[in-house]
Amino acid sequence: MDYNVDEKGYYGEFGGAWIPEMMYANIEELRLRYLDIIHSEEFIEEFIHLLKNYVGRPSPLYFAKRLSEHYDTKIYLKREDLNHTGSHKLNNTVGQILLAQKLGKTRIIAETGAGQHGVATATVCALKGVQCVVYMGALDVERQAPNVKKMKMLGAEVIPVHSGNKTLKDATNEAMRDWINNPVHTHYIIGSVVGPHPYPDMVARFQAVISKELKVQLAEQTGNELPTRIIACVGGGSNAAGAFYHFLENKEVELIGVEAAGKGVDTDETAATLKVGSPGVLHSSKTMLMQNKDGQITEPYSISAGLDYPGIGPMHAHLFKSGRAKYLYATDKEVLEAALLLTQKEGIIPALESAHALAALNQLEFNENDVTVINLSGRGDKDMQTYLDYFGY
Repeated sequence: MDYNVDEKGYYGEFGGAWIPEMMYANIEELRLRYLDIIHSEEFIEEFIHLLKNYVGRPSPLYFAKRLSEHYDTKIYLKREDLNHTGSHKLNNTVGQILLAQKLGKTRIIAETGAGQHGVATATVCALKGVQCVVYMGALDVERQAPNVKKMKMLGAEVIPVHSGNKTLKDATNEAMRDWINNPVHTHYIIGSVVGPHPYPDMVARFQAVISKELKVQLAEQTGNELPTRIIACVGGGSNAAGAFYHFLENKEVELIGVEAAGKGVDTDETAATLKVGSPGVLHSSKTMLMQNKDGQITEPYSISAGLDYPGIGPMHAHLFKSGRAKYLYATDKEVLEAALLLTQKEGIIPALESAHALAALNQLEFNENDVTVINLSGRGDKDMQTYLDYFGY
């Protein structure tokens, strides 16, 4: 079975470009040109140069000795939290800003939930001297205030979105409206493996640097480029797509995504799409999403602003449906406790999003010789107030 996108933009039955006519020119231009551009020698040379000298890649693969002893196994952390701006998001925005310039675009728009993608977008726009507008749910503006301040300092215009539940879905809606109204000189840097084709494939390709490095680092540190399993948190799913990408055909490697259960999958306050969702179309892509019996989107909830999205990337929907990857979920409480454990065992404070992957460790059984890689997608600076409030420090 093929786990990558086909020529029509589908992963199995999921994906495609379910777009309104007014968005057709934007998407068609991207679809026709993105592969030629990103495979060109000039693009590859500059992309690799920036990943190395600006982002700080390769990110380390760290053997978490005390965490490993706690679970009586071998646990490695892929340290995406050590990238410039503090998460995996910059891998994608560096690629997309270079692509946008090759397309002759002079204005960039983006959506953001946790603020990490917004910061990463504002960062590359500052680097290249390009106008930047970031849409962000009004609720996320409040709970991710440090990142909002960073975006503004970087020169971006941050527009709070007050519709819906004022989070990531609503920010994405507004960004798409902007793009429809400004099709000629604007490029939309989508932050995850969601949206119409070619975005899921394009973002996955830029994030695939994670798994490319992983194979080399695992071979160096363990003598085998293939781990027992890889675990990553999943909202839209870009960090997981990047961590899984070069292992998709290696069936002996277990791939595990972890969704946000929020206050429980048996409540109305959850974002565990694959557990409670069903097939449908969201943001111009056929995928699994949270909806009621009439097909209306139901509002997701998670303590982590980057995971409260009511859908999932079509690549993940296909990996789930085909059985190639397994998807677990973790509640807010489990996530907070997992974050504290890593902090006190290894001196690393993770992002709330990344802590979902850590929480999965309590749901798995290990052999002492297993090699488990956790994609630590971001650092916890932005979530300190949430941690302080919960733990009472």
